[in-house]
Amino acid sequence: MPVLPGAEPYRHEGGEVGVLLCHGFTGSPQSLRPWAEHHAAHGLTVSLPLLPGHGTRWTDMQLTTWQDWYAEVDRELRALTERCSRVFVAGLSMGGALALRLAARHGGKVAGAVVVNPANRVHGLSAYALPVARHLVRSTKGIASDIAKRGAVELGYDRVPLHAAHSLRRFLRRVDGELPQVTQPLLLLRSAEDHVVPAADPARVLSRVSSRDVTEIVLEHSYHVATLDVDADRIFEESLSFIGRLAPSVGKEGTAAVG
Repeated sequence: MPVLPGAEPYRHEGGEVGVLLCHGFTGSPQSLRPWAEHHAAHGLTVSLPLLPGHGTRWTDMQLTTWQDWYAEVDRELRALTERCSRVFVAGLSMGGALALRLAARHGGKVAGAVVVNPANRVHGLSAYALPVARHLVRSTKGIASDIAKRGAVELGYDRVPLHAAHSLRRFLRRVDGELPQVTQPLLLLRSAEDHVVPAADPARVLSRVSSRDVTEIVLEHSYHVATLDVDADRIFEESLSFIGRLAPSVGKEGTAAVG
């Protein structure tokens, strides 16, 4: 299936500092594209991949699992570490969980992590029914476009495939067990009102990681997809400042044209 217009992956060749951005469950690179372009404009090398099964139609996602999604970002990280002297990982929602697992598993190859409304578990009684329900019902209503900003829309599926949701549940449980292995500096931004990921999830992340350099920022005006919401510019600036503090060369290598 062709990729939906706007859901294409994004890459930019910049300086020696790189950042890998990971989008969320049933979403696409569109939700992080402004963030990626902001960092590219400031001289960073940027990779924003399209996760397998995403960006086409929800039925394609039925055929993928968390191993496929993680393998994609793992490949991108390895490519960035070959190209750049310092690499950061970042993500929204499930993308935040992907970024945290990359940090846990790759250790010193990851200089720091930035997560926005990171998912930590699948909530509700329905989560416990997934192992059986996924064989009886193919999908449920979507979770895309939880955005406060009027007119802003996330390019994501209008259905959640239950086979994929079951795999997501298993993935998040695995990541939770690996969080103590995250030792890198961490910037966590969470929305005060989020209708997809409850406040308990970022709180759990903060309580489980071993990072000593931790910054938490509350986004007062945005919902779940904060990277397209009212506080988007703050996310971009805070994350760039975070990266610049840990990699002082950022912003001093010129601003190559964004491509």
